[in-house]
Amino acid sequence: MTRYILVLDQGTTSSRATVYNDSGEKIAISQKEFKQYYPKPGWFEHNPLEIWDSVLSTAREVLEKAGLEGKDISALGITNQRETTTIWEKNTGQPVYNSIVWGCRRGTDFCKELIDAGYSDVFNEKTGLVIDPTYSASKIRWILDNVDGVKEKAESGEVIFGTVDTWLLWNLTKGKVHATDYSNASRTLLFNVKTGEWDDELLGYAGLPKQIFPEVKSSIGLFGYTDPSLFGAEIPITGIAGDQHAALFGQACFDEGDAKNTYGTSNVPMMYIGKEPIKSEKGLLSLAWHMDGEISYCMGASILTTGSAVQWLRDGIKIVKSSAETETLAKSVDDTLGVYFVPAFQGLAAPHWDMYARGMIIGLTAGVTEAHIARATLESIAYQTRDLIEEMERESGKKLRVLKVDGGATVNDYLMQFQADILDCIVERPADIETTSLGAAYMAGLGVGIWKSTDELKAIWKCDKRYYPNMDPKKREELYAGWKRAVEFAKGWLDPSK
Repeated sequence: MTRYILVLDQGTTSSRATVYNDSGEKIAISQKEFKQYYPKPGWFEHNPLEIWDSVLSTAREVLEKAGLEGKDISALGITNQRETTTIWEKNTGQPVYNSIVWGCRRGTDFCKELIDAGYSDVFNEKTGLVIDPTYSASKIRWILDNVDGVKEKAESGEVIFGTVDTWLLWNLTKGKVHATDYSNASRTLLFNVKTGEWDDELLGYAGLPKQIFPEVKSSIGLFGYTDPSLFGAEIPITGIAGDQHAALFGQACFDEGDAKNTYGTSNVPMMYIGKEPIKSEKGLLSLAWHMDGEISYCMGASILTTGSAVQWLRDGIKIVKSSAETETLAKSVDDTLGVYFVPAFQGLAAPHWDMYARGMIIGLTAGVTEAHIARATLESIAYQTRDLIEEMERESGKKLRVLKVDGGATVNDYLMQFQADILDCIVERPADIETTSLGAAYMAGLGVGIWKSTDELKAIWKCDKRYYPNMDPKKREELYAGWKRAVEFAKGWLDPSK
């Protein structure tokens, strides 16, 4: 008898629900976009009730598409946009404010206060991260400081915090479970990745009450059951991981040095490094997942603006009608005519960590057309990936030979070939490019015994296409040197001292 897994993949711009069978094959999928809010320059919000509505509606829709009912589902997995922060009333379940999205930069001043106070080393040592507004800590602090009455309610235990997985878990269980997994906890800047606990010292420096934080559970195992009113049956929730960790799992990166790169709203290169953490000066250490009583570690970080730069070409300056059109335009010209696009719309994250950088298109001459700008946009994704991977190689001591890729932009053959060329390594695209959802399915399936080990999952993974580097080495380094010059010009744009 076939067993089925329901995966809820809650992303930055849309929510997706997918049903998999016990061979790891996709049976049905449903997706729904939701509204993005930008109340001020550099601010980025979601309505948490709209997130929940999109998740619930896609889950119900995908079951209908698959011809299944809640009772037919053996396990449910959750994967989610990381760091995005919600605080809600414990008794009513009502959010006290919109969710502050991972890319929001409103926490810049608070982060600067922590840095100026000399706390950089202790945060880096305990969390593996650098102090930056991407992570949840500054977002929680902002809500407590700026929404009337919330600080007092937090101190009295009337409100609680969660990343998106916690918010979904709370709603799926009708308030019975307030929990997260190790991977999501590790992206808050408040979780000690060595001890596996919320860190009292860091909470003290950030001025945040411990009682608002969720219980941290193993990424694979029973979190709770869906309320029967939602799907007509109780479904065990047995796998949760942040989207990038789930993608690493879905790419079967279980051996030290295995690496993947997810191409979405942002890009997140990530490398599995095993059971021992390493020192990362650039804030690249993270928990990969927790399973079988052990923590596994990885290196990687978010590149803030990649796919969203392509979206800006479409929706912002309207030089393309679809994302796919960028490939046609890029191939219609021989090069970018010397144009570089540094899409630092929200600053530069790893490995540059410049909160004051802003986007820039440089090298413009009268001959530049929309085709050159489209090509420069795609190339910026590959350049930013190289920036981060070179730092990962330096800190880990491992030279990347193969990069597994996933996410929507991997269908763009021009981008994938340029990525292989500029990295000088093989790029492998899997048969299923939605490996974030697949990884959550693998985790949930392991949690109920559908699969017994990661060795079984390695056997399931299939490659669809390989891209081999074929660019002249001299040209490769000349192009990359130009990129690095452009990045330097974009840095510090909002810094009044420069």
